[in-house]
Amino acid sequence: MQLSIIIPTLNEEHNIVRLLKHLSRAPKIHEAEIIICDGQSEDQTREVVGHWKVKVVNCERGRAKQMNAGVERASSGILYFVHADTLPPLSFMEDIQQALDGGYDLGSYRFRFDSDKKLLKINNYFTRFNKMWTRGGDQSLFIRKDTFQALGGYQEEYVIMEEYDLLQRAKTAALNFKIMPKDIVVSARKYDENGYLKVQFANLVVFNMFRLGCRPQRILNMYRRLIDYRS
Repeated sequence: MQLSIIIPTLNEEHNIVRLLKHLSRAPKIHEAEIIICDGQSEDQTREVVGHWKVKVVNCERGRAKQMNAGVERASSGILYFVHADTLPPLSFMEDIQQALDGGYDLGSYRFRFDSDKKLLKINNYFTRFNKMWTRGGDQSLFIRKDTFQALGGYQEEYVIMEEYDLLQRAKTAALNFKIMPKDIVVSARKYDENGYLKVQFANLVVFNMFRLGCRPQRILNMYRRLIDYRS
């Protein structure tokens, strides 16, 4: 299966190496292309990815803008968006192919934090349910390129919660969404740096702001007031 793996980065010199090493162990990874979309990192991200067989796109900062730029460079008809601080199951190419063959238009994994803290396991559990509030970019996203383009891609004014906006449009279009029954490993650094209750409260606030139709920049400003957030 031909696949374009699109990874937005911003100051991820350590995580991106870990992710690329992980992806290199996936079966049939030679059939995929990896596109690193860097949003003007100020560390060594661009230098370290230069040692790997990947496409590097230097673009304006902002995940939506970065991922759209990656799509423009993608040569495959199937896209897979992955955050730099995550580790997908090594079976992801087979999983995506099976989901597409099964009639699904797009989908993601459940997630599991790289932490044994009990409260985080509650979050892990709820990602098996297909509800908007249980989704997020950390869970990765596969979608056909033509479907992505028909939806209008990521709306670049969404400087935060860009994946929720895309998934909301996919839901409105009655597309079939697949939650793959395996876990993608997600960094718990946001919780480690801010505390569980603080992050949960911030997530609740901004999710409700999104539902109420608040401007994306206002949502981002609020999130940054509530927690230490890297975007």
